Amino acid sequence: MAKQRVAVEFGMGTSLRREDYTKAAVSALKDALWHNSLTMAQAFGFPKEAMLVDVEVAVQEPDKVDLNALKDVLPYGTHTFKAVHGGLDIAKPDGGKTVIANAAVIVSFDMEATS
Repeated sequence: MAKQRVAVEFGMGTSLRREDYTKAAVSALKDALWHNSLTMAQAFGFPKEAMLVDVEVAVQEPDKVDLNALKDVLPYGTHTFKAVHGGLDIAKPDGGKTVIANAAVIVSFDMEATS
């Protein structure tokens, strides 16, 4: 058996006022998940718990993302989380910044490859 990717979803989230990288990352993850209705587990005959979900979020300050907060967003499957440099911070004219995060959610299953 081998880990086979079956879907990739993308999302964007923001923290408009609080400069909260975790909030922006959670919003990006929710955006990626809530804009689709993947039935991959059912399509391949697996239980939902068999999903292998890899989440990568990109923000300007990845060390400020609480990856544990992302765990509450995913309803099932085995998860891995990573925060990397990316996203965008936009300076406000009166000081402060708006934080934008991007998220990629990769869904895989442990199954034989077909070629």
